[in-house]
Amino acid sequence: MAKRKLVVIGNGMAGVRCVEEILNIDRDAFEITIFGKEPHPNYNRILLSKVLQGDTTIQDITINDWQWYEDNQIQLFTNEMVTNVDVEGKRVVTESGKSVVYDVLIFATGSLPFMLSLPGANKQGVTAFRDIRDCETMVEASKSYEKAVVIGGGLLGLEAARGLLNLGMKVDVVHIFDSIMERQLDRTAAKMLQTELEKQGMRFLLEKQSEEILGRKRVAELKFKDGSRTDADLLVMAVGVRPNVQLAKEGEIETNRAIVVNDYMQTSVPDVYAVGECAEHRGVVYGLVAPLYEQGKVLAKTLCGVENEGYHGSVLATQLKVSGVDVFSAGEFTDSDDVKSLKWIDGIRSTYKKIVIRDNKIVGAVLFGDISEGTKLLGMIKQQTDISVYEKEMNGAGARGQESGDIIANMPDKELVCACNGVTKGTIMQAIQEHGLQTVDEVKKCTKASSSCGSCKTMVSSILDYVHLHGFDQSVEKETVCACTTFSHDELMLEIQNRRFADTAEIMSALDWQTETGCVICRPALHYYLGVHSSTGLHVNEELPIGILADGTYAVMPKMYGGVTTPEQLRLIADIVEKHGIPLMKLLEGPQLGLLGIAASDVKAVMSDLNMPISGPVYGKTVSTIGTCSGIRYSVDAMQDSIGLGVTLEKKLERLQMPQEIKIGVSASPHNRAGSLTKDIGIVGVPGGWEMYVGGNGERHVKPGQLLYTAETNEELLTLVAAFLQYYRETGHFAERVSQWIERMGLLQIREALFDPYLLQLLGSRMEKALLDSPEQVNKQPTAAVTR
Repeated sequence: MAKRKLVVIGNGMAGVRCVEEILNIDRDAFEITIFGKEPHPNYNRILLSKVLQGDTTIQDITINDWQWYEDNQIQLFTNEMVTNVDVEGKRVVTESGKSVVYDVLIFATGSLPFMLSLPGANKQGVTAFRDIRDCETMVEASKSYEKAVVIGGGLLGLEAARGLLNLGMKVDVVHIFDSIMERQLDRTAAKMLQTELEKQGMRFLLEKQSEEILGRKRVAELKFKDGSRTDADLLVMAVGVRPNVQLAKEGEIETNRAIVVNDYMQTSVPDVYAVGECAEHRGVVYGLVAPLYEQGKVLAKTLCGVENEGYHGSVLATQLKVSGVDVFSAGEFTDSDDVKSLKWIDGIRSTYKKIVIRDNKIVGAVLFGDISEGTKLLGMIKQQTDISVYEKEMNGAGARGQESGDIIANMPDKELVCACNGVTKGTIMQAIQEHGLQTVDEVKKCTKASSSCGSCKTMVSSILDYVHLHGFDQSVEKETVCACTTFSHDELMLEIQNRRFADTAEIMSALDWQTETGCVICRPALHYYLGVHSSTGLHVNEELPIGILADGTYAVMPKMYGGVTTPEQLRLIADIVEKHGIPLMKLLEGPQLGLLGIAASDVKAVMSDLNMPISGPVYGKTVSTIGTCSGIRYSVDAMQDSIGLGVTLEKKLERLQMPQEIKIGVSASPHNRAGSLTKDIGIVGVPGGWEMYVGGNGERHVKPGQLLYTAETNEELLTLVAAFLQYYRETGHFAERVSQWIERMGLLQIREALFDPYLLQLLGSRMEKALLDSPEQVNKQPTAAVTR
């Protein structure tokens, strides 16, 4: 089968990371061509300031060298700008006349430096700070001139200023606002940073609006609108960037601020995608590396046919070292009327911490000087963790004064260390132990941790030291499905998605199962994953064994939708119990009626005589009978028709296979007479509609559900319940309860997925397909539940 032709316009960090992800999934899927307008292979643009400062070279910040392209059979054209995209003929043309056809095209054109249109901006000595060529211009100027002016007090401007100081120049930083880095830091942190940078030799001219660049052929002065001036032999504009979208516009691809994409990074033109700083997702253009890498992962899965949830946006976080000073910010960090904040200032150590809270939830943070808590706080912001959880950790763990080893030991394995690349502590520790890594550079090459902005390098080093000090036996082993395999649940799901397995025996054979037939843990898990994630589907045998009880007898549970039955059903069941001598007929939780203790020889006869739907799974678990209260007709405080909704839900969702049994309660009013708040899904009637709660648990560790949504109509509620359960089906681990799944995924991420109109519709359509694809025998013939 011929490979599809993939063309990437742009050889920067976002586009090449997407290619790396594609190669990881299926290296034989595409014939890849990349065009880059610079003469270099892919390098880390974030570390340009290190090159300018003289700390490193272009070779040191190269991410993928020439050999990498050759090893992966990628055709790279450097110094080659694409000038025309023919979307009808699926062809790109370059300025030198090269013409390349494509099946799939990715725009990764990044952004262009924004140059102020000041009089005199075309004079010699005026430059941007965006690429290697700009660095070379500034280095050459430092050899002959003394005074530099940087316009822009943001991150890029400060990095340029630090580099020019290192080159021996005097530097003024001009900024239009009254504090620096206003997009990342609050006023307190900004003033602390300014003080530190002034100690290093920078001079700040704040609240200054540039008016004209003076000089004959070369810049000599910068004039401001208030009439003042400052000398300048070199002027660097670092006032921001704008998405590079002109080529897309000329190709009649929809653009706004940037190239408009959906959650799967698709543009308005078929087979054309965009990723990185040139892409606009839900009205947002991202410039930080972590969101761009997340986009690249989603796009790689999409192009390789791997089912995924799409990209839903990112919580913006900045964790950087500005001229040797560590700073971190994430989420909301400015003060306003609807937020409160906690602040810690240490004037001796020059550290500052601010946590922003709304409705007792952590929504933002700023750290200065000591950013060791950055990744933990970022996770809490994404999860909107209650502030009491953080305070408990502070008081219990004694965060202040801990030794480095204690911090590493107390850090959860799933906590992010490298936010840019999404690398956790557990991943780093596992890599160190499995590969015997000895240096931070080796960890970087193996895991990509610290390979982007480099601000986590100290933490990576601490983890490395901790593992070496305490020995390799301190490893937290990967949680596998069971002892029969080395695959985790996520790895197993991915294998089944990517390969066309016919049955569980083929999976075990292909994935080197340790046992020939598996065990009681992995066999049902394989059945479930094959049924939900395989493109071939699971051809279920209607003769699957029914529920076996402890004494070797069987259980049959007749369906009673919404807990409602009729005299005819009860008479029929009673007659069958007497006819076959069934020893126990019992009301079970759900509510369900269980016929227990049926002899093996009588099972088929019992099911035939019943001739009614039976509760029970085909593979995996199902939605159990939905509990309802007495309903709008008989309950004095009822506000909605709980019975009607419960029956509708149960009929819609029956036989839908789940990672774990789903318990749903529908109460007609907030009095919660159906116990809805301790169910996996709890639905409560309120004036004007329904409230939907998720993640409740009424068993050993009682836990109330969390409010997910308020719906005005039954149809709106049914749509959201279906999408929620489909998302759980696709991302849940087998036997993982809804409450555990929510804790692992984060309620915020689940909300973002369900509240996106496109993804909501997609999940609903996949749910309908799952119901339609159920084998006909399963829909018509009763099967029994596995009773544990």
